[in-house]
Amino acid sequence: MQSQSPVIAGPPSDCCFTTVQHAGTPVGQTITIAGVSTYVSTPNANLKKIILFFPDVYGPFYINNQLLQNSFAANGYLVLGVDYFLGDPVQNHDGEQGFDRPAWFAKARENAADVLPGWVEGVKQKYGVHGISYSAVGYCFGAPYVFELLNGDMLSAGAVAHPTLINEDHLYKIQKPLLLSCAEIDHTFPLDKRRRAEDILIERKANYHFQVFSGVAHGFAIRGDPSVENTRWAKEQSAKSIVEWFDRFIMRHSGLMVDVIMSRLI
Repeated sequence: MQSQSPVIAGPPSDCCFTTVQHAGTPVGQTITIAGVSTYVSTPNANLKKIILFFPDVYGPFYINNQLLQNSFAANGYLVLGVDYFLGDPVQNHDGEQGFDRPAWFAKARENAADVLPGWVEGVKQKYGVHGISYSAVGYCFGAPYVFELLNGDMLSAGAVAHPTLINEDHLYKIQKPLLLSCAEIDHTFPLDKRRRAEDILIERKANYHFQVFSGVAHGFAIRGDPSVENTRWAKEQSAKSIVEWFDRFIMRHSGLMVDVIMSRLI
């Protein structure tokens, strides 16, 4: 994380701290893993497929994120959303005079670095590793943690949407398939950086997929305005594509592919 390699996706900017709140009824629960509060959304079928959900600065308990996690669960995945903000997501400070956003952000990064290794190990201990297919998705703030896990053996595949805090080393080190779900309008991950990222992935002969949605801005996949047809479609298509990407790479030797096919028929 401290590499001096060239920046691919920059740090969060104002677009990362704006939202349109969505409407719906979350159906997940809160559990604790390795001392960290975790939003868990459980599928109807007992499938051994798990998504690690690394949220944006609004955290896993923000309704938009809860609803998104619920949608992944509706497609047969157990979804675990980690609260690496330790109960202090950015919306806790809405309207707070004198709020020092850079200081909050720096502390959030420290907290995430502190708790994530233990949390990931806690997930493995609780749910196992044999016969389990793990995938991970990261939004904005959460993207670097997906890249870190892609440089290892735990994941079958990973995905990021409108990422921040990515450098070239992250791309050079990944070992597993990666989907990038991107906004046409994104000052954090602009066109020239997207093209550089693609150049690196081609050079690496990586298994990757880029999707870029026209007319939407950074944050569309979680915090976009659903009353705008193009934004709503892009959000829904992004989530659908992520599920389909993960489905491609779940472990076939454990019989999970048969389970997925049957779950689609039920």
